[in-house]
Amino acid sequence: MFLKNGEGMQEAKALFEKLKIISLLDLALLTPSSYDDTTLAASIQVGKMQTFEATVEEVATINGRLRIRFYLLQFNRRLSSILFRVTPYHKKIFTVGSHHYIQGRVENFRSELQMSQPKSLKKVGTIIPKYSTALKESSIRSLIEYYITESNLYAEGLQAREVKTLLGLHYPTSMEQIERMDIEALKFVEAFNHMKKLKGKRKFFPAIAPLENNLQRFFESLPFQLTKEQQRVIHEIRNDLRDASKAAKRIVIGDVGSGKTAVILAAAMIAYPQKSILMAPTSLLAMQIYEEAMKLLPSEVKVALVMQGKSEGEYTTADFIIGTHALLHKEDLPKAPLVMVDEQHRFGTKQRAMLEQMMAEGEKKPHYLQFSATPIPRTQAMMESELIDVSLITITPFKKDITTMVIDKSDFSELLRDIQGEIDQQHQVLIIYPLVEESEEIPYQSLDEGRGFWEKRFNYVYVTHGKDRNKEEVLVEFREKGNILLATTVVEVGISLPRLTMIVVVGAERLGLATLHQLRGRVGRLGLKSWCYLFTHNKKNERLKAFAKTPSGFDIAKLDLKFRSSGDILDGTIQSGMQFRWLDLAEDEEIVQVAKERINRGESSKQQNSI
Repeated sequence: MFLKNGEGMQEAKALFEKLKIISLLDLALLTPSSYDDTTLAASIQVGKMQTFEATVEEVATINGRLRIRFYLLQFNRRLSSILFRVTPYHKKIFTVGSHHYIQGRVENFRSELQMSQPKSLKKVGTIIPKYSTALKESSIRSLIEYYITESNLYAEGLQAREVKTLLGLHYPTSMEQIERMDIEALKFVEAFNHMKKLKGKRKFFPAIAPLENNLQRFFESLPFQLTKEQQRVIHEIRNDLRDASKAAKRIVIGDVGSGKTAVILAAAMIAYPQKSILMAPTSLLAMQIYEEAMKLLPSEVKVALVMQGKSEGEYTTADFIIGTHALLHKEDLPKAPLVMVDEQHRFGTKQRAMLEQMMAEGEKKPHYLQFSATPIPRTQAMMESELIDVSLITITPFKKDITTMVIDKSDFSELLRDIQGEIDQQHQVLIIYPLVEESEEIPYQSLDEGRGFWEKRFNYVYVTHGKDRNKEEVLVEFREKGNILLATTVVEVGISLPRLTMIVVVGAERLGLATLHQLRGRVGRLGLKSWCYLFTHNKKNERLKAFAKTPSGFDIAKLDLKFRSSGDILDGTIQSGMQFRWLDLAEDEEIVQVAKERINRGESSKQQNSI
């Protein structure tokens, strides 16, 4: 908080809490909703609120209304006014020969200037900002006048251009200054303020242990070549884990199929021979990572799987423990200096914190890595990296060949032929329904309504949904034997179905673009030619058409921001639904970069001063 000592501090604190203001720049960015311009008009502009110096020439009362004829001294013009809500005060001040500064909207009626309900001002020559807040105008204005000063803004790390812009916002000298406001400077201040606040929230703890096992033998044993991005992220993690003075806190965000599992295994190898733990949101995901670990990790690394009702290996002595939230209920879980969470946003904040806390040793914390397949715009990643280190994996180990098409009822017979063609090639098809049971509110068939058609027409049709207790068993059996899987978005994240080459999303316009991208990511996992059909009643839907042309998840996240105020972005550690008045996360990457560099320069100069 930026409050100063002295009288009225507690009162000011209460006012800031009411406004949800926690930094001086929050207050500086509190934009006036309008301005009351009391400067004398230099010209007469019909349709605008204007202020004139005038004398009263005539006054008459007609049907309870006060009709006044003014003479505008500067323009040698007459202007007539009518006061509809007349009080004794009006009759007292508007007398023939009296002098006024009048303000109101100027109209032209039959070549005569008119102004309804004019105000007589005591003082002119100022532009007064008006603020729409929960506070009284006088309270907010006194806060602004006390805190938003040139010296305070420079002390926040702003430069002349930004200081001048913010002062012009709250203390304008002309309406032209407001109309020509430097929007780029305001965008910068928003980004700068947001990142400064995040940096202030970040806490550092000493690590339980430094981890720096050599990875050369592991890399040489892999049956594939890691991408440059995978190598870069592993290098970043390696630098994190070798630091004993600071427990790592990093999130790795990779597009669908970008090879995050290889990064997870590399992190476990950096920790070896010390222990590491990975928590995954579903049994299926945990099993997949366990299978990969057994296949790719050196034989001397003992791996265990911990799930409800099913475990593999001895977790109390294992080097790398993989499990679901069942891990949280194991009282004899060994201490591990590295904790990892896959698809972190699928867990509650408490669940994630619980695993970290279980491993903590007093003040010392485990190194903590999170993984997510929900891409976010680069601008957001840059900003959020002030709170948690962020690594992006934007390319896949092999090029996916997926054709995305928007279709409707008229394309259905052709769709059936395409489905049969894929099944004939031993490939699999996934059909996503918007809901399980019939609903009058949604103009599409439900899973229950549609399943009969597919089961009659095709063999080996499997069905599952979110409330299905056996969904993971169904998915495992489908992977081995099935032709068609009918499901809801339960399959959105993480399952590997190597033979899946076609997905049909029913009522696609009802889903967020990030969700659609996750669903599309289920197909073509091994580079097979694949298709994603977006079935809709509105084939001209611009959002779907744009999605169909955009293969990259990071570009999808950017696209999502263009179509709505905030995309399907991460919750939990990464803040969701950030709202900015001027800054555009989809377009203003360069501004965010400059703000970030200035914050980092400020931090390094502080460190040098302290040294």
